[in-house]
Amino acid sequence: VSPQRNGPLMGIVQDTLCGIYKICRRDVFLSKEQVMNIMLWVPDWDGVIPPPAILKPRPRWTGKQMISMALPSGLNLLRVEKDNSSLVEKFSPLTDGGLLIHGGQLMYGMFSKKTVGASGGGVIHTIFNEYGPDTAVAFFNGAQTIVNYWLLHNGFSIGIGDTIPDAITIQRIENCVRERKKEVETITASATENTLEPLPGMNVRETFESKVSRALNNARDEAGSETEKSLKDLNNAIQMARSGSKGSTINISQM
Repeated sequence: VSPQRNGPLMGIVQDTLCGIYKICRRDVFLSKEQVMNIMLWVPDWDGVIPPPAILKPRPRWTGKQMISMALPSGLNLLRVEKDNSSLVEKFSPLTDGGLLIHGGQLMYGMFSKKTVGASGGGVIHTIFNEYGPDTAVAFFNGAQTIVNYWLLHNGFSIGIGDTIPDAITIQRIENCVRERKKEVETITASATENTLEPLPGMNVRETFESKVSRALNNARDEAGSETEKSLKDLNNAIQMARSGSKGSTINISQM
Protein backbone atom coordinates (compact mmCIF):
# COMPACT_ATOMS: atom_id res chain seq x y z
CA VAL A 1 0.00 0.00 0.00
CA SER A 2 1.42 3.35 -1.04
CA PRO A 3 1.38 5.99 1.73
CA GLN A 4 1.46 8.67 -0.97
CA ARG A 5 -1.97 7.97 -2.47
CA ASN A 6 -3.42 5.87 0.36
CA GLY A 7 -4.20 2.87 -1.83
CA PRO A 8 -2.64 -0.38 -3.03
CA LEU A 9 0.01 -0.29 -5.76
CA MET A 10 -0.98 -3.68 -7.16
CA GLY A 11 -4.37 -4.82 -8.40
CA ILE A 12 -5.89 -7.49 -10.59
CA VAL A 13 -5.56 -6.58 -14.29
CA GLN A 14 -6.44 -7.64 -17.86
CA ASP A 15 -7.53 -11.28 -18.41
CA THR A 16 -8.03 -12.05 -14.73
CA LEU A 17 -10.00 -8.83 -14.20
CA CYS A 18 -12.35 -9.67 -17.07
CA GLY A 19 -12.63 -13.25 -15.76
CA ILE A 20 -13.32 -12.21 -12.15
CA TYR A 21 -16.10 -9.94 -13.44
CA LYS A 22 -17.59 -12.77 -15.51
CA ILE A 23 -17.37 -15.41 -12.75
CA CYS A 24 -19.36 -13.09 -10.43
CA ARG A 25 -22.33 -13.02 -12.81
CA ARG A 26 -25.57 -14.39 -11.40
CA ASP A 27 -26.00 -16.90 -14.23
CA VAL A 28 -22.71 -18.76 -13.59
CA PHE A 29 -23.41 -22.23 -12.18
CA LEU A 30 -20.94 -25.09 -11.79
CA SER A 31 -21.40 -28.85 -11.39
CA LYS A 32 -19.71 -30.88 -8.65
CA GLU A 33 -16.97 -32.07 -11.04
CA GLN A 34 -16.12 -28.49 -12.06
CA VAL A 35 -16.13 -27.35 -8.42
CA MET A 36 -13.77 -30.15 -7.36
CA ASN A 37 -11.37 -29.22 -10.17
CA ILE A 38 -11.47 -25.55 -9.14
CA MET A 39 -10.91 -26.44 -5.46
CA LEU A 40 -7.50 -27.87 -6.40
CA TRP A 41 -6.49 -24.35 -7.47
CA VAL A 42 -7.45 -22.79 -4.12
CA PRO A 43 -4.27 -22.16 -2.09
CA ASP A 44 -4.33 -23.76 1.41
CA TRP A 45 -7.68 -25.43 0.71
CA ASP A 46 -8.95 -27.27 3.80
CA GLY A 47 -10.57 -30.10 1.83
CA VAL A 48 -14.15 -29.00 2.55
CA ILE A 49 -16.41 -28.29 -0.43
CA PRO A 50 -18.85 -25.45 0.37
CA PRO A 51 -22.56 -26.41 0.38
CA PRO A 52 -24.18 -25.90 -3.05
CA ALA A 53 -26.36 -22.83 -3.63
CA ILE A 54 -28.95 -24.95 -5.48
CA LEU A 55 -29.78 -28.43 -4.19
CA LYS A 56 -32.52 -29.65 -6.55
CA PRO A 57 -32.98 -30.95 -9.24
CA ARG A 58 -29.19 -31.30 -9.13
CA PRO A 59 -26.59 -29.56 -6.94
CA ARG A 60 -25.10 -26.42 -8.46
CA TRP A 61 -22.53 -23.98 -7.08
CA THR A 62 -22.35 -20.31 -8.09
CA GLY A 63 -19.34 -18.43 -9.42
CA LYS A 64 -19.59 -16.08 -6.43
CA GLN A 65 -19.02 -19.07 -4.12
CA MET A 66 -15.89 -20.04 -6.06
CA ILE A 67 -14.32 -16.59 -5.85
CA SER A 68 -15.26 -16.41 -2.15
CA MET A 69 -12.86 -19.33 -1.57
CA ALA A 70 -9.98 -16.92 -2.23
CA LEU A 71 -11.28 -14.34 0.27
CA PRO A 72 -10.08 -14.58 3.89
CA SER A 73 -12.83 -15.84 6.21
CA GLY A 74 -14.23 -13.03 8.34
CA LEU A 75 -13.76 -10.28 5.74
CA ASN A 76 -16.62 -7.77 5.74
CA LEU A 77 -17.02 -5.05 3.12
CA LEU A 78 -20.03 -3.02 1.97
CA ARG A 79 -20.15 -0.75 -1.07
CA VAL A 80 -23.47 0.90 -1.85
CA GLU A 81 -23.94 2.06 -5.43
CA LYS A 82 -26.99 4.32 -5.03
CA ASP A 83 -26.83 6.20 -1.72
CA ASN A 84 -30.25 7.86 -1.95
CA SER A 85 -32.29 4.82 -3.06
CA SER A 86 -34.57 2.72 -0.82
CA LEU A 87 -33.23 0.06 1.56
CA VAL A 88 -34.56 -2.78 -0.61
CA GLU A 89 -32.75 -1.43 -3.67
CA LYS A 90 -29.57 -0.92 -1.61
CA PHE A 91 -29.33 -4.38 -0.07
CA SER A 92 -30.83 -6.59 -2.77
CA PRO A 93 -30.05 -4.67 -5.96
CA LEU A 94 -31.88 -5.79 -9.08
CA THR A 95 -28.90 -5.14 -11.34
CA ASP A 96 -26.34 -6.76 -8.97
CA GLY A 97 -24.78 -3.34 -8.38
CA GLY A 98 -22.81 -2.35 -5.29
CA LEU A 99 -20.92 -4.99 -3.30
CA LEU A 100 -21.42 -6.93 -0.07
CA ILE A 101 -18.84 -9.32 1.35
CA HIS A 102 -20.07 -10.82 4.63
CA GLY A 103 -17.92 -13.20 6.67
CA GLY A 104 -15.62 -13.83 3.71
CA GLN A 105 -18.52 -14.68 1.36
CA LEU A 106 -19.45 -12.53 -1.64
CA MET A 107 -23.20 -11.98 -1.20
CA TYR A 108 -23.95 -9.69 -4.14
CA GLY A 109 -22.13 -7.38 -6.53
CA MET A 110 -19.56 -7.93 -9.24
CA PHE A 111 -15.81 -7.58 -8.77
CA SER A 112 -14.46 -4.95 -11.15
CA LYS A 113 -11.56 -2.50 -11.41
CA LYS A 114 -13.16 -0.35 -8.68
CA THR A 115 -13.16 -3.19 -6.14
CA VAL A 116 -10.21 -5.48 -7.00
CA GLY A 117 -8.05 -3.05 -8.99
CA ALA A 118 -5.31 -0.88 -7.47
CA SER A 119 -7.87 1.50 -5.94
CA GLY A 120 -8.11 2.73 -2.36
CA GLY A 121 -10.87 1.29 -0.17
CA GLY A 122 -11.29 -1.81 -2.34
CA VAL A 123 -11.01 -5.50 -1.45
CA ILE A 124 -7.20 -5.62 -1.70
CA HIS A 125 -6.74 -2.49 0.42
CA THR A 126 -9.11 -3.83 3.08
CA ILE A 127 -7.44 -7.28 3.19
CA PHE A 128 -3.99 -5.65 3.48
CA ASN A 129 -5.10 -3.36 6.32
CA GLU A 130 -7.05 -6.01 8.25
CA TYR A 131 -4.96 -9.16 7.70
CA GLY A 132 -1.51 -8.00 6.57
CA PRO A 133 0.59 -8.48 3.42
CA ASP A 134 0.76 -12.30 3.43
CA THR A 135 -3.03 -12.64 3.28
CA ALA A 136 -3.17 -10.02 0.51
CA VAL A 137 -0.64 -12.07 -1.49
CA ALA A 138 -2.70 -15.22 -0.82
CA PHE A 139 -5.79 -13.45 -2.20
CA PHE A 140 -3.90 -12.40 -5.34
CA ASN A 141 -2.63 -15.94 -5.91
CA GLY A 142 -5.94 -17.61 -5.12
CA ALA A 143 -8.13 -15.25 -7.13
CA GLN A 144 -5.91 -15.46 -10.20
CA THR A 145 -5.49 -19.25 -10.20
CA ILE A 146 -9.24 -19.85 -9.67
CA VAL A 147 -10.33 -17.28 -12.25
CA ASN A 148 -7.77 -18.23 -14.90
CA TYR A 149 -8.69 -21.92 -14.61
CA TRP A 150 -12.41 -21.12 -14.85
CA LEU A 151 -11.93 -18.69 -17.75
CA LEU A 152 -9.81 -21.24 -19.62
CA HIS A 153 -12.78 -23.63 -19.58
CA ASN A 154 -15.49 -20.99 -19.97
CA GLY A 155 -13.78 -19.18 -22.84
CA PHE A 156 -13.90 -15.53 -23.82
CA SER A 157 -13.72 -13.98 -27.25
CA ILE A 158 -14.81 -10.83 -29.05
CA GLY A 159 -16.10 -10.61 -32.61
CA ILE A 160 -17.53 -8.14 -35.10
CA GLY A 161 -21.02 -9.11 -33.88
CA ASP A 162 -20.30 -7.32 -30.59
CA THR A 163 -19.96 -4.01 -32.42
CA ILE A 164 -23.25 -4.09 -34.35
CA PRO A 165 -26.00 -2.13 -32.53
CA ASP A 166 -29.73 -2.77 -32.92
CA ALA A 167 -32.04 -0.50 -34.96
CA ILE A 168 -33.23 1.59 -31.97
CA THR A 169 -29.64 2.29 -30.88
CA ILE A 170 -28.63 3.29 -34.41
CA GLN A 171 -31.59 5.70 -34.44
CA ARG A 172 -30.55 7.22 -31.10
CA ILE A 173 -26.94 7.65 -32.24
CA GLU A 174 -28.11 9.31 -35.46
CA ASN A 175 -30.32 11.67 -33.42
CA CYS A 176 -27.37 12.64 -31.20
CA VAL A 177 -25.14 13.30 -34.20
CA ARG A 178 -27.88 15.21 -36.05
CA GLU A 179 -28.46 17.55 -33.10
CA ARG A 180 -24.75 18.30 -32.81
CA LYS A 181 -24.47 18.87 -36.56
CA LYS A 182 -27.24 21.47 -36.29
CA GLU A 183 -25.28 23.11 -33.46
CA VAL A 184 -22.15 23.22 -35.65
CA GLU A 185 -24.17 24.72 -38.52
CA THR A 186 -25.43 27.46 -36.18
CA ILE A 187 -21.85 28.22 -35.06
CA THR A 188 -20.65 28.29 -38.69
CA ALA A 189 -23.49 30.63 -39.68
CA SER A 190 -22.72 33.04 -36.84
CA ALA A 191 -19.01 32.97 -37.81
CA THR A 192 -19.72 33.78 -41.47
CA GLU A 193 -22.09 36.60 -40.46
CA ASN A 194 -19.41 38.04 -38.12
CA THR A 195 -21.72 37.74 -35.09
CA LEU A 196 -19.57 35.18 -33.22
CA GLU A 197 -18.41 36.58 -29.87
CA PRO A 198 -14.73 35.73 -29.29
CA LEU A 199 -14.05 33.83 -26.06
CA PRO A 200 -11.63 35.43 -23.54
CA GLY A 201 -8.02 35.17 -24.73
CA MET A 202 -8.97 33.91 -28.22
CA ASN A 203 -9.61 35.49 -31.58
CA VAL A 204 -12.71 34.67 -33.64
CA ARG A 205 -11.02 31.85 -35.58
CA GLU A 206 -9.79 30.10 -32.39
CA THR A 207 -13.23 30.54 -30.78
CA PHE A 208 -14.89 28.94 -33.80
CA GLU A 209 -12.43 26.02 -33.73
CA SER A 210 -12.93 25.47 -29.99
CA LYS A 211 -16.74 25.58 -30.13
CA VAL A 212 -16.96 23.22 -33.10
CA SER A 213 -14.59 20.66 -31.61
CA ARG A 214 -16.48 20.78 -28.31
CA ALA A 215 -19.79 20.10 -30.10
CA LEU A 216 -18.30 17.19 -32.04
CA ASN A 217 -16.69 15.71 -28.92
CA ASN A 218 -20.06 15.91 -27.17
CA ALA A 219 -21.64 14.06 -30.11
CA ARG A 220 -19.10 11.24 -29.73
CA ASP A 221 -19.54 11.01 -25.95
CA GLU A 222 -23.34 11.01 -26.18
CA ALA A 223 -23.25 8.33 -28.88
CA GLY A 224 -20.96 6.25 -26.65
CA SER A 225 -23.13 6.51 -23.56
CA GLU A 226 -26.30 5.75 -25.58
CA THR A 227 -24.62 2.64 -27.00
CA GLU A 228 -23.41 1.57 -23.57
CA LYS A 229 -26.90 1.95 -22.11
CA SER A 230 -28.60 -0.09 -24.82
CA LEU A 231 -26.13 -2.98 -25.16
CA LYS A 232 -26.79 -6.02 -23.00
CA ASP A 233 -24.30 -7.26 -20.42
CA LEU A 234 -23.78 -10.37 -22.57
CA ASN A 235 -21.93 -8.18 -25.08
CA ASN A 236 -18.22 -8.99 -24.86
CA ALA A 237 -17.01 -5.43 -25.56
CA ILE A 238 -19.29 -4.11 -22.81
CA GLN A 239 -18.05 -6.78 -20.39
CA MET A 240 -14.46 -5.67 -20.94
CA ALA A 241 -15.37 -1.99 -20.52
CA ARG A 242 -17.48 -2.55 -17.38
CA SER A 243 -14.97 -4.85 -15.70
CA GLY A 244 -12.25 -2.28 -16.44
CA SER A 245 -9.89 -4.76 -18.10
CA LYS A 246 -9.74 -2.92 -21.45
CA GLY A 247 -11.58 -0.18 -23.31
CA SER A 248 -14.10 2.50 -22.38
CA THR A 249 -17.36 4.02 -23.59
CA ILE A 250 -15.40 6.17 -26.06
CA ASN A 251 -13.83 3.08 -27.66
CA ILE A 252 -17.25 1.44 -27.89
CA SER A 253 -18.70 4.53 -29.57
CA GLN A 254 -15.77 4.58 -32.01
CA MET A 255 -16.41 0.96 -32.95
